[in-house]
Amino acid sequence: QVQLVESGGGLVQAGGSLRLSCAVSGRIVSVSDMGWYRQAPGKQRELVAGITSGGSTNYADSVKGRFTIARDNPKNTVYLQMNFLKPEDTAVYYCTARVLQTATVLWNSYWGQGTQVTVSS
Repeated sequence: QVQLVESGGGLVQAGGSLRLSCAVSGRIVSVSDMGWYRQAPGKQRELVAGITSGGSTNYADSVKGRFTIARDNPKNTVYLQMNFLKPEDTAVYYCTARVLQTATVLWNSYWGQGTQVTVSS
């Protein structure tokens, strides 16, 4: 069984910062691509940032220059540093990871439970 546990969400004023973390645990062999998505009320879930096992990154245009994604491979953990937050960044943030499981030796994608980020104006 694979679990993704997120932490670090909360309430912050516009211009402030938050750091999200997501740790992958369970009977896993390896973790490849990891990323963060977000979903605001009434909107579709959208990609915020992604990172490969080799460290290549990609970002949504709306967060470029403000958000930074990073990972700690030995800890199977991905981070999202969010600076200069805006009210429009308010959403539930979900982490995702592509995981090779020990039992099945198959790659599957998993999601965290989501963490709320609220930015007040």
